[in-house]
Amino acid sequence: MGTVTNARLVTPDGVTEGWLRTEGGRIAALGPGRPPREAGDQTDLGGRWVLPGTVDIHVHGGAGASFTDADPERARSVVEFNRSHGVTTVVGGLVSATPEDTLAQVTTLAELADAGELDGVYLEGPYIAASKCGAHDPALLRDPDPAEFDRLLKAGRGHIRMITIAPELPGAPELIRAAVAEGVVAAVGHTEATYDQARAAFDAGATVATHLFNAMRPLHHREPGPIAAALADDRVTVELINDGVHVHAAIAEMVFAQAGADRVALITDAMAATGLGDGEYTLGRLRVRVRDGNATVIETGAIASSTIVLPDAVRRAVRHVGVDLADAARSAAATPARALGLDGVGSLAEGNRADLVVLDDDLAVTAVMHRGDWVRRAD
Repeated sequence: MGTVTNARLVTPDGVTEGWLRTEGGRIAALGPGRPPREAGDQTDLGGRWVLPGTVDIHVHGGAGASFTDADPERARSVVEFNRSHGVTTVVGGLVSATPEDTLAQVTTLAELADAGELDGVYLEGPYIAASKCGAHDPALLRDPDPAEFDRLLKAGRGHIRMITIAPELPGAPELIRAAVAEGVVAAVGHTEATYDQARAAFDAGATVATHLFNAMRPLHHREPGPIAAALADDRVTVELINDGVHVHAAIAEMVFAQAGADRVALITDAMAATGLGDGEYTLGRLRVRVRDGNATVIETGAIASSTIVLPDAVRRAVRHVGVDLADAARSAAATPARALGLDGVGSLAEGNRADLVVLDDDLAVTAVMHRGDWVRRAD
């Protein structure tokens, strides 16, 4: 049992200046002012912010490793790197690969999810549009294949949380319905879909828009496309890569104003280069060059994954987009957790997993708690 005191707790009900007690890896109690005397070992945070541990539902790698490596130790290193930086819930993201490689990758990540080291698997492809492939190898893309998807479901053993599908592809509506029926969240992305095709996908059960604006038909006043369809639909959670590269701050502000923090899920889409310096890396089978933190595919010049961790997106949302800290925290924790049905994480509430991120007044991470244990101890 332990207690943090003298903290500004960002809770679902607002900011509370007070304390939070953990027990058995869970949040046992929290409240304003000073804690009760039986609170156990206490850590005085000196008035720093305490947010729920962030939840990244769209991340591919970090610290030189990728989930596509199909190597449990390298996957663990991605999780541990993120956790030490305040990302306490991680869904392992895969990019388009051959059927054999995808099956091996899913099998590896499912084993880590079985062990509680990973919070699920995300398939970004291979059922996406070649014209909007972004940092996916176009040679590896294919039309929705129910038989292949069924094999992946079996290999995933209930841990596949989400799949991105371009709804204009042959068989896409049927696969969206099949995914939803199996408890897998269907997302619309990497797509040339028209407004009507995107709306039909949402009516078929898709509930997420993959990194809104990026790798999809752009917004146009005569053909609004998937962006307008997603923003107008209260059933849809919209992902946003808020790194200052993928989406301009003015657009991010517009998205928050239109959809609100309960529908905006901040993500990183981060790759292996995250946490490292500039240089050349790989994303799947593609070569990526990172300069000044910006990643592009060497062969095509297409913008690739980001090189941030999720608390960076929270800080940028507050400092550059003008989002309230409580809303930014919600978009980085409660909203993505709810979008993927991840229970017991994403908010500072009694009974939830004791995952905390401590920020200073500059909103930099100074401490991280995961399941009640300090991963990065407060100074």
